Amino acid sequence: MKTVQMTLDDELLKKVDRVVKRLHTSRSAFTRDALRGALELYAIEQLERKHRQGYERHPVAVDEFSVWEREQTWGEE
Repeated sequence: MKTVQMTLDDELLKKVDRVVKRLHTSRSAFTRDALRGALELYAIEQLERKHRQGYERHPVAVDEFSVWEREQTWGEE
Protein backbone atom coordinates (compact mmCIF):
# COMPACT_ATOMS: atom_id res chain seq x y z
CA MET A 1 0.00 0.00 0.00
CA LYS A 2 1.24 3.49 -0.81
CA THR A 3 0.83 6.69 1.18
CA VAL A 4 -0.71 9.52 -0.83
CA GLN A 5 -0.99 13.13 0.19
CA MET A 6 -4.23 14.88 -0.76
CA THR A 7 -5.54 18.41 -0.49
CA LEU A 8 -9.18 18.79 0.54
CA ASP A 9 -11.15 21.92 1.22
CA ASP A 10 -12.17 22.49 4.84
CA GLU A 11 -15.90 21.85 4.36
CA LEU A 12 -15.34 18.55 2.55
CA LEU A 13 -12.94 17.40 5.24
CA LYS A 14 -15.48 18.24 7.97
CA LYS A 15 -18.14 16.19 6.17
CA VAL A 16 -15.75 13.26 5.72
CA ASP A 17 -14.74 13.39 9.37
CA ARG A 18 -18.39 13.31 10.48
CA VAL A 19 -19.10 10.29 8.31
CA VAL A 20 -15.99 8.32 9.28
CA LYS A 21 -16.84 8.89 12.94
CA ARG A 22 -20.36 7.49 12.41
CA LEU A 23 -18.97 4.54 10.44
CA HIS A 24 -16.20 3.86 12.97
CA THR A 25 -13.59 3.85 10.23
CA SER A 26 -10.67 6.00 9.16
CA ARG A 27 -10.28 8.70 6.55
CA SER A 28 -8.01 6.39 4.61
CA ALA A 29 -10.46 3.46 4.60
CA PHE A 30 -13.35 5.76 3.70
CA THR A 31 -11.33 7.32 0.87
CA ARG A 32 -10.27 3.92 -0.48
CA ASP A 33 -13.91 2.77 -0.55
CA ALA A 34 -15.02 6.03 -2.17
CA LEU A 35 -12.33 5.76 -4.85
CA ARG A 36 -13.22 2.12 -5.55
CA GLY A 37 -16.87 3.15 -5.92
CA ALA A 38 -15.95 6.02 -8.22
CA LEU A 39 -13.81 3.74 -10.39
CA GLU A 40 -16.61 1.18 -10.61
CA LEU A 41 -19.10 3.89 -11.56
CA TYR A 42 -16.68 5.19 -14.19
CA ALA A 43 -16.29 1.69 -15.68
CA ILE A 44 -20.07 1.26 -15.84
CA GLU A 45 -20.49 4.68 -17.48
CA GLN A 46 -17.88 3.75 -20.09
CA LEU A 47 -19.65 0.48 -20.89
CA GLU A 48 -22.98 2.29 -21.16
CA ARG A 49 -21.38 4.87 -23.48
CA LYS A 50 -19.99 2.13 -25.72
CA HIS A 51 -23.35 0.36 -25.70
CA ARG A 52 -25.16 3.59 -26.63
CA GLN A 53 -22.66 4.33 -29.41
CA GLY A 54 -23.12 0.83 -30.78
CA TYR A 55 -26.88 1.29 -31.02
CA GLU A 56 -26.40 4.72 -32.56
CA ARG A 57 -24.18 3.18 -35.26
CA HIS A 58 -26.39 0.10 -35.69
CA PRO A 59 -29.96 0.87 -34.54
CA VAL A 60 -32.36 -1.95 -33.79
CA ALA A 61 -34.44 -2.87 -36.83
CA VAL A 62 -38.20 -2.56 -36.39
CA ASP A 63 -38.75 -6.31 -36.73
CA GLU A 64 -35.45 -7.45 -35.20
CA PHE A 65 -37.04 -9.13 -32.20
CA SER A 66 -40.42 -10.05 -33.69
CA VAL A 67 -39.31 -13.68 -34.14
CA TRP A 68 -39.39 -13.99 -30.34
CA GLU A 69 -42.94 -12.69 -29.84
CA ARG A 70 -44.42 -16.21 -29.98
CA GLU A 71 -41.96 -17.30 -27.26
CA GLN A 72 -43.12 -14.71 -24.73
CA THR A 73 -45.27 -15.79 -21.83
CA TRP A 74 -47.29 -13.24 -19.95
CA GLY A 75 -48.64 -15.49 -17.22
CA GLU A 76 -52.06 -17.08 -17.32
CA GLU A 77 -54.11 -15.93 -20.26
